Amino acid sequence: MSQPPDVYAICAASDIEKGDAKAFSLSRVAEDGETRPFPIVVVRTHGDEFHGYVNVCPHNGTWLNFGDGTFFSRDRAFLQCGRHGALFEIDSGLCIQGDCRGDSLEPVAVAVIGGDLCICGVALIEDVEPDPFGDVEEETMDIMIHPD
Repeated sequence: MSQPPDVYAICAASDIEKGDAKAFSLSRVAEDGETRPFPIVVVRTHGDEFHGYVNVCPHNGTWLNFGDGTFFSRDRAFLQCGRHGALFEIDSGLCIQGDCRGDSLEPVAVAVIGGDLCICGVALIEDVEPDPFGDVEEETMDIMIHPD
């Protein structure tokens, strides 16, 4: 019996406006069991489709986005490597211009489920807030404030 794919909500779908992109710095479990950085970019098209890619240019392994977080060419028709200017088709990740022409961005499966944008099929490490009280049993404390 096969296990269902891993599905993790990473933000509300509405957090990415149509025609925009957003970077996420995640962590995943690699094949060797170690935790590795997993930077991704998710693009929401004007047609309300979502496309996810590993945020790494195939030319030399640098992030795609410019310093201010911009991912697009000036006309916003393509994703653009902020370091070398390579252009990538938004819907396929194929490089159509630049040093990595013919290569593609690594796709990341995304889906909108119940209004959340989810990443699918990748084992992520979830951030867990440490319990500041350790193993203390959960209790509620009544506090009364008396007016002077």
